[in-house]
Amino acid sequence: MKSIVIAITGASAMQIGERAIQVLLENYQSVNLILSKGAYEVAKSERSINIPVEPNAQSDFWRKRLDVKSGKLTCFRWNDHSASIASGSYKTKGMVIVPCSMGTLGRIASGFSLDLIERCADVHLKENRPLIISPRESPLNLIHIENIKRLATAGALIVPPIPAWYTNPQSIEEMIDFIVVRLFDSLGEDFNYIKRWDGPIK
Repeated sequence: MKSIVIAITGASAMQIGERAIQVLLENYQSVNLILSKGAYEVAKSERSINIPVEPNAQSDFWRKRLDVKSGKLTCFRWNDHSASIASGSYKTKGMVIVPCSMGTLGRIASGFSLDLIERCADVHLKENRPLIISPRESPLNLIHIENIKRLATAGALIVPPIPAWYTNPQSIEEMIDFIVVRLFDSLGEDFNYIKRWDGPIK
């Protein structure tokens, strides 16, 4: 089974990335997970969560936290440049970076691979595989916009974490689910966690 690479960077909104992992595993998918160095710091400062860095310990952490036993989960250190997913010969369904900081986005747009996330994103672009980037910043300055344009021109799909209101969400969790499912729609994965638009109520 080809895996889906999930990358979580040091931007606010880690809850979306966390739910993305859970949805994939619940649907028996294979997940390759990378957290940037900044993501560990955000988890600790914003959510008081101490995520283990060691891959096996981190995998156990997510299994317990998300209460899911299905699917396959492989975790990688942010600086593991010898990882399987750092090579174009390793086949994947695609890669989703959620949330994506503007620092990570800018380095990918410049072809500068400082860590495994950026190297893996570069691999997906050069191999013409799906790369979905969910940038979390507001407002955007011109440099942000130019970097987003550059990545879109190179083949990445830009999917900002914007919820919909036509679903009449009753909780933050429902809003997160909408964003997560729309991210995976872009990979051709159909997860039935949301109400989809089928026209106005008559």
